[in-house]
Amino acid sequence: MPIFRACGQPVGRSLSSTYGASTQKTHPEPTGWGRTVTVALEVVDSEVRELIRRRGLDPLADVEAVRMLVDEVIADYGDRALSSALPPISDPAALAKSVVNTVAGFGPIQPLLDDPEVEEIWINSPDRVFAARRGVSELTTVVLREKQLEDLVERMLRTSGRRIDLSSPFVDALMPDGSRLHVVIPDITRRHMSVNIRKFIVRAHSLTELVTLGTLTPHAAAFLEATMIAGLNVIVAGGTQSGKTTLLNALSNSIPAKERIVTVEEVFELQIRKPDVIGMQTRQASLEGSGEISMRRLVKESLRMRPSRIVIGEVRQDESLDMLIALNSGLPGACSLHANSAREAIAKLCTLPLLAGENISAAFVVPTVATAIDIVVHLRHDGHGNRRVTEILGLSGRTEGNVVETTDLFVTRTASNGEQLERATGFPPHAERYHRAGIDLARLMSTGPS
Repeated sequence: MPIFRACGQPVGRSLSSTYGASTQKTHPEPTGWGRTVTVALEVVDSEVRELIRRRGLDPLADVEAVRMLVDEVIADYGDRALSSALPPISDPAALAKSVVNTVAGFGPIQPLLDDPEVEEIWINSPDRVFAARRGVSELTTVVLREKQLEDLVERMLRTSGRRIDLSSPFVDALMPDGSRLHVVIPDITRRHMSVNIRKFIVRAHSLTELVTLGTLTPHAAAFLEATMIAGLNVIVAGGTQSGKTTLLNALSNSIPAKERIVTVEEVFELQIRKPDVIGMQTRQASLEGSGEISMRRLVKESLRMRPSRIVIGEVRQDESLDMLIALNSGLPGACSLHANSAREAIAKLCTLPLLAGENISAAFVVPTVATAIDIVVHLRHDGHGNRRVTEILGLSGRTEGNVVETTDLFVTRTASNGEQLERATGFPPHAERYHRAGIDLARLMSTGPS
């Protein structure tokens, strides 16, 4: 079975031998001008790889050195082509880019990774590569061979220290550029491996920048900034690709600079621009089944690191219990959560901790959610690439039966010019915290930013 290690050397059989030989049709041999380009590409590519091996370069780490080497080989090739049967190179710049992408990048999909408009790339099969630009998906013209796809996955995992094989057919990893990689191999998938690359494109580092993008209104942004300064506990909820991580990142950048922030994530995505930040991510188990570091373990460990704030990238399972206990102990924090609305996010938080064990009951969880969570912000992705905050909910800290009492702070209303996020009638909890932070809450909620 292949094991992808940080050193990049696969141990055992290749992926193709692990789950069957390729069934992809072979491409017809190019002729004429296409054949000329192919020959030149093959010669330059082969010579570059040989020189990389001789000089002991790491293509992923020494990209600039590889570029210089490619230029050197192409120049030498051009000199030889004048007095030999080698076909001339009509476009040296395009050839150089192609070779660099193949040797030091990720081949045919590298242009998609370099495109700032592309947010996510997913591969259903070698000949069906999709991309999302500003939230809108499209089928690209990229076509891979089965072996190319396997090589790409091996290269993507090379620096992560994570592995994928029949015993561990899923993998979440961080690529060198910060993109998040998720891979599933057959026989979990039907025929081809499934690859998702989510580029964490930070279009906004602050709430002010999110206002400029139209994600939320100036009034709501001022309230959320004041809420983070005052130290309330905030949940960011929404669907996939709704902008939860971007908003969570912007909220975290509103935390006062003097505070120490500890982040917990499955894979590093947050980019908090503060002087005192320490980040931790989970780790898969080794081939022997040992060494796994779970989200629950990280949440517990974060409490021993003198945090002023704890920021959890996303809660999905029983780590929600540890998060609630941490937030209920007086430690301010924030996290994200998949949910269809703010109230459904609260209901989900009342359910997920029950996964932690039979001794955890709703009688304990529901009041804990009511007192540990203060504000829930919900975002929505409308299918046209627009990501907007649709509601902001406050929790009073009280429950009635097994229902957490909530109040609307900001809601979306339909106006003549479309849907607008507007101030509702409710007030957030813990007015005294705003007062201690020097914030006039009544004025802020009535008039917005001054």
